[in-house]
Amino acid sequence: MNPEKDFAPLTPNIVRALNDKLYEKRKVAALEIEKLVREFVAQNNTVQIKHVIQTLSQEFALSQHPHSRKGGLIGLAACSIALGKDSGLYLKELIEPVLTCFNDADSRLRYYACEALYNIVKVARGAVLPHFNVLFDGLSKLAADPDPNVKSGSELLDRLLKDIVTESNKFDLVGFIPLLRERIYSNNQYARQFIISWILVLESVPDINLLDYLPEILDGLFQILGDNGKEIRKMCEVVLGEFLKEIKKNPSSVKFAEMANILVIHCQTTDDLIQLTAMCWMREFIQLAGRVMLPYSSGILTAVLPCLAYDDRKKSIKEVANVCNQSLMKLVTPEDDEPDELKPALQRQTEPNSEDSVAKQEGTASGGPDGSCDSSFGSGISVFTLVSTDRAPVTLNLDGIVQVLNCHLSDVAIGMMSRIAVLKWLYHLYIKTPRKMFRHTDSLLPILLQTLSDESDEVVLKDLEVLAEIASSPAGQTDEPSPADGPDLRVGHSELQVPTPSRASLLNTPSTKGLECSPSTPTMNSYFYKFMINLLQRFSSERKLLEVRGPFIIRQLCLLLNAENIFHSMADILLREEDLKFASTMVHTLNTILLTSTELFQLRNQLKDLKTLLDTSHKPGCHIAACEDPQSLVRENRETVTVGQGDTQVIGVTQPS
Repeated sequence: MNPEKDFAPLTPNIVRALNDKLYEKRKVAALEIEKLVREFVAQNNTVQIKHVIQTLSQEFALSQHPHSRKGGLIGLAACSIALGKDSGLYLKELIEPVLTCFNDADSRLRYYACEALYNIVKVARGAVLPHFNVLFDGLSKLAADPDPNVKSGSELLDRLLKDIVTESNKFDLVGFIPLLRERIYSNNQYARQFIISWILVLESVPDINLLDYLPEILDGLFQILGDNGKEIRKMCEVVLGEFLKEIKKNPSSVKFAEMANILVIHCQTTDDLIQLTAMCWMREFIQLAGRVMLPYSSGILTAVLPCLAYDDRKKSIKEVANVCNQSLMKLVTPEDDEPDELKPALQRQTEPNSEDSVAKQEGTASGGPDGSCDSSFGSGISVFTLVSTDRAPVTLNLDGIVQVLNCHLSDVAIGMMSRIAVLKWLYHLYIKTPRKMFRHTDSLLPILLQTLSDESDEVVLKDLEVLAEIASSPAGQTDEPSPADGPDLRVGHSELQVPTPSRASLLNTPSTKGLECSPSTPTMNSYFYKFMINLLQRFSSERKLLEVRGPFIIRQLCLLLNAENIFHSMADILLREEDLKFASTMVHTLNTILLTSTELFQLRNQLKDLKTLLDTSHKPGCHIAACEDPQSLVRENRETVTVGQGDTQVIGVTQPS
C-alpha cells in the first residue's frame, strides 16, 4: 500500500494499524474508526461517513494485501457499530465487500469476514432483510466450508439471521423462492442441512405462507430425503411432515395438480424412505383433492401398481399403495363416460332447481358423484356436482389409463397382486365408463385371453369377470358385426337365444347395468360370439390350457354369463371346426361339465324338462340338446355320441371312427 496516499479522514496512525499483521493493533484502529464515525453521525456529516466506508472497502477490504483486507473488515464492522440505527442507510456499501471476502482463499480471512458481517447484521437487525438473498447466498456457501472455525462463525451468523427473520413481518418470500429453488439441489451434505434448517424456520413463522410455493421446492426436498446422512434425512422427514400437516389443515389453498407429477416420479424411486413418503403424500392428495387428481391417473397407476406386489419387507409401502389404488378407483364415476364435448355444458349448470337443468341431467346422467348408480332420475335431484363457470372441467384420460393397464398386464415380471389390481381396474372401468372403454376392447381382448393361461387361479377368475362384462355389457352391442370378425365368424349367431335390443335403447335406458347387463341374465352383446370363437381358438392352440384350465374356465363363465348361450354358441362353432380331434375333445369336455358340475344344475333341469323333438332339417346350429332318438342323428360324415341317463341324453359332435 502506498504510504503517501491520502486516506483522509482516516489518520496515518489508523491506516498504519489497519495494515498491521497483529490482530490487537487492528482492533485499536477499529476503535479509533468507531470514535471518528460517531463524531460524523453527531454532525450529520453523511459525506464523510460515506468517504470512510468507501475507503475501508476499496483500499482495505478489497486490497491485494491479506493484512489490509483483515483491517478493512474490522474497520467496516466498527463503522456499523458507530452508525447504530443509521447503519441501514449504508448497508449495501457495508455488506458487499464483506461478502466478497467470503470467497477468499485464506480460511482466517473468511472467518474474519463472518465476524464482521455478524456485527453489521447485529446492529442493523431488520434493516438487512432487503439484502437477505445475498446474505443467504453467502451463508449457504460457508455452510459447506472445510474449515471448522469458518463453519462455526457462519453458524453464529446464521442463527442471528434466523432470529431476525422470525421476529420480522417484512420478509420478502417471493424474492427468496427462486434462490431457495436453486440452492435446494445442492449435493453437499452441509449445504443441504443449511437449506432444510431454513425451510423449517420459514415454515414456523405465522406470517410466512411457504405452502403457496411448495410446488417449487417439493422435488428438491425429496432429493434431500435420499441423503446418506441420517441426521439430514431425519430433518427432511420433519419438514415434509410439517408441510403435510398444513396441507391437511388447509387443503383449499394447496396446489395439488402442480405437485402430482413430482409425487409420481418419487413414488417410483428405489429408495424405500423416499418411496414410502411420496406414496403417503399421494394417498393424502387423492383423498383431499379428489377428482382434481384424475388427469394424473395414468402416472399414478404407473407408480402404484408395481408396489401392490411387494413382499413383507416393503409391507408399509404396499399398504399405502393399496389405499392409493382404491381411493383413485373411487374417483371414476359414470359421468366420466359422457362425451367430452358434453361435459362443459353439463358442468356449467348452476341452477339445480331449474326445470331445464333437471331435464338434461335426467336424460344423460347415469350415476352420482360418488360413483353409485342413481335410480331416482325423476326425483329432480341433481346428480352432478355443480361447478363454477371459471373452473376447468376435470377430464379422465382413459386412453392413458388403458395403455398403462395393458402394459402392466402384458408384463410377465409383474407380481400376481399387481395383475389382479389391473384386472379390477379394467372391470371397474367397464362398469363406470362402458361407452369409452369399448373403444379399447379390440386391443384388450388378446391380452385378456392370454391372461387365462396365468398360473394364479385368482388372476384367471378376475380375468374371466372382465371378459364376461365385455361379453354382456349393453355398451358392447353394435348394429353390424365388426369387419375384423370376418363374415364366417358370425354364422349361426342369429340362432343364439340372445335378446338384441338396439344400441341406442341399450345405452340410454336408465339403470341398464342393473337390468339388461347383469351377468346372471341371458343378455349378450356383439362381443359375446367373438369371445367364444377366440376362447375355443385358444383352447385349440394351447391344449395344455384346455386340459388344466378348460373345465374351470367354462364353469366360471357359466356362473358369470348364461350357461345355455355358452353351450349353444360353442356347439355351433365346433360344428364348423376342421380339427375333428379337437372338436371331439371339446365335446367330451362340455358333456362332462354339463353332467357333473353344480354350476350347470339349472341347465340340466331345463334339458330334463325339454320334450321338443330335435329338428334335423334345421340348418347347422347348436347340437348340445336333449332328444328322444339321438342315435338317428348323423350329419356330414360325423357320428354323434350320447351321454346321459334316464330321458336326458346330450349330443355332441365327435371324430368319425
